[in-house]
Amino acid sequence: MPLPKVVSVGAGFGGLSCARALAGKPADVLLVDRHNYHLFTPLLYQVASSLLNPSDIAYPIRAVFRGARNVRVRVGEVAGADFDAHWVAVRDVDGGVVQRLEYDYLVLAMGSSSQFFGNVGIANASHGLKDLPEALELRNHVLRCFEAASGEPDEEARRPWLTFAIVGGGPTGVEYAGALVELIRLVLVKDYPELNLRKVHIVLVEARDQILPAFPKVLGDDAELRLRQRGIDVRLNTRVESVAGDGITLSGGEKLRSKTLVWAAGVKPSELVAHLRLPLTRSGRVEVDPHLRVADYERVFAIGDIASVPYRGGEMPQLSAPAMQEGRSVARNILRASRGAPLETFRYLDKGIMATIGRHDAVALLGGVALKGLIGWLTWLFVHLYYIIGFRNRIVVLIEWAWDYFRYDRPIRLIERAKESKS
Repeated sequence: MPLPKVVSVGAGFGGLSCARALAGKPADVLLVDRHNYHLFTPLLYQVASSLLNPSDIAYPIRAVFRGARNVRVRVGEVAGADFDAHWVAVRDVDGGVVQRLEYDYLVLAMGSSSQFFGNVGIANASHGLKDLPEALELRNHVLRCFEAASGEPDEEARRPWLTFAIVGGGPTGVEYAGALVELIRLVLVKDYPELNLRKVHIVLVEARDQILPAFPKVLGDDAELRLRQRGIDVRLNTRVESVAGDGITLSGGEKLRSKTLVWAAGVKPSELVAHLRLPLTRSGRVEVDPHLRVADYERVFAIGDIASVPYRGGEMPQLSAPAMQEGRSVARNILRASRGAPLETFRYLDKGIMATIGRHDAVALLGGVALKGLIGWLTWLFVHLYYIIGFRNRIVVLIEWAWDYFRYDRPIRLIERAKESKS
């Protein structure tokens, strides 16, 4: 009896977890992604703040499945699909050959992109933190700001180069704000003695009335206090209305003069879900049944950031933990369906959430237990090291963290851009 053909689109946390759960099982799996690596996105902000190299948080997909003979990898992008005829079209990333891949089961895990709520001006002016190119570009930009400020004799003209606006008080915005202030106050202060870095202005803008709104208020308030103690200007109940040149207009009419706008204010499902004409909910996420199958399609599953999974009166948060659990659940259901067994209903086990503010400081909610300060920080370190893929990556990240902790130094302060390929 031939093995069921499984095509999984996306090698993020959900897609990779699904493929790993099917490795060595009676299934013929093809994992498709536009990159040849899996990215540990929770540490992207550390690449952007000169602490880690890109290779420290990325791992080759083919290396993950080196010992799994039933899992193959294809680097490419989905160009179209016919869910009734059970095929998906994939083209090379250079826009070349398009191949039609037939499947018995299709897993869609394409992830998300930054949500700008239709504001094109902000989208064009801001720096994101969703992938490696964005993190590297942000690192380059911040370092260039200090170079420009160093060469500017006029203090008033220097001010926009040393003002940094970060939009979004969720984990990404909070963690980047904390990392940026440490980079400036502990490292760059030694590189730029000609600058008075006490005049650096870091503004964290959050539209709601609490930092880390997904956390209990006591932890959100604690994180806000620790950010303010680090000199970060936290603005609650505030939005960015527009950007023009080096002027950022906030709700209420206040203007900031800044050359840097970092956007960490939410995500939206990959645009591919609309291109494939999948059934969507009002939030733009794919409608799925209790088994994570796309509505009206028994052989198509959607997981991760694109899937609208009901949770506590709303939708599942677009985080790595739900995506991994959904991926494993879909793998089990594919194996069940292939042998004619009833499918299991997906049930999310909430293991907690956490965010770090900087050395010695983090907040976490694990199993209903609130942790903060040093114990929260140590817990954050352990959990993130555990989930990084690759033994070498874990060791290197641990060494980089230790170097930064004891030496107050981040040696990856390179302004560099890779040359585009000629092929």
